[in-house]
Amino acid sequence: MICKANAKINLSLKVTGLREDGYHTLEMVNLPIGLHDILTIEVNRGGRSTFITCDDLRLIGVKHNLCQKAVDAMRKEFGFKEEFIIDIHKEVPFAAGLGGGSSNAAATIKALNTILHLHASEEALCKVGATIGADVPFFIKNEPCKVTGIGEIMEPIRVKKPYFCLIVKPEAGLSTKDVYAICDNFPRTAIDTEKVIEGLATDDLDLIASSMGNDLMTPAESLLPTITDICNDLKELGFKVSMMSGSGSSCFGLTTDAKLIREATKHFEKLGHIALPTKVIC
Repeated sequence: MICKANAKINLSLKVTGLREDGYHTLEMVNLPIGLHDILTIEVNRGGRSTFITCDDLRLIGVKHNLCQKAVDAMRKEFGFKEEFIIDIHKEVPFAAGLGGGSSNAAATIKALNTILHLHASEEALCKVGATIGADVPFFIKNEPCKVTGIGEIMEPIRVKKPYFCLIVKPEAGLSTKDVYAICDNFPRTAIDTEKVIEGLATDDLDLIASSMGNDLMTPAESLLPTITDICNDLKELGFKVSMMSGSGSSCFGLTTDAKLIREATKHFEKLGHIALPTKVIC
């Protein structure tokens, strides 16, 4: 089975608290985007192990292990004996705040449900996904959502237009763990999640821009100041809606102007950044 594993952007990310287990509670607006990895998954007939390969050597033993965790978690829940061969073609940048590893895990979960004819509900798959990582249930749902808790509570939202989206990632990445470790040392951002959701439903980019925010952005900028420069450039180029995604280091701009996307892509590539034009999935 060949399947896409879409990335996401956080149009809004508010840190609302800290649980006793060390996880931060969040209020987010998450949008899936067209940028995706491609997974090829098949039963390893006669094999005694699951084999996972990836064409990005930086990820060997790192992110693709989430796919192994997905296989293990599904096996624990549903009791199958089959092993698998999983090949991952990477397009989503690593350590970018786009959820690439979690998306790969979610794609694996959904693929196994189909390949093995498990007939599990989306709710049951999200429950399995939550044991792997906080972002995994969102990628199983894979639609615009307001997301709360630590990422496991999702409420679908309406997005009126499939905006053009430019992802810009500097060469350096950021560790999610490192950013969260220092985020409580910085002031929170003024964010109105419900206004962001209203702006998406009515195609009001000005309302989105004035209401959005990311409580992890200032901590991330303290670790990687290039993020500030990229976001400033996005605004100066004409993106009304622009911000860092997740825990970074990727930033994004949304627009309805295809020409702006093309010109901005060239601009950031000249600066040595990864620039990936895509669209919001709605």
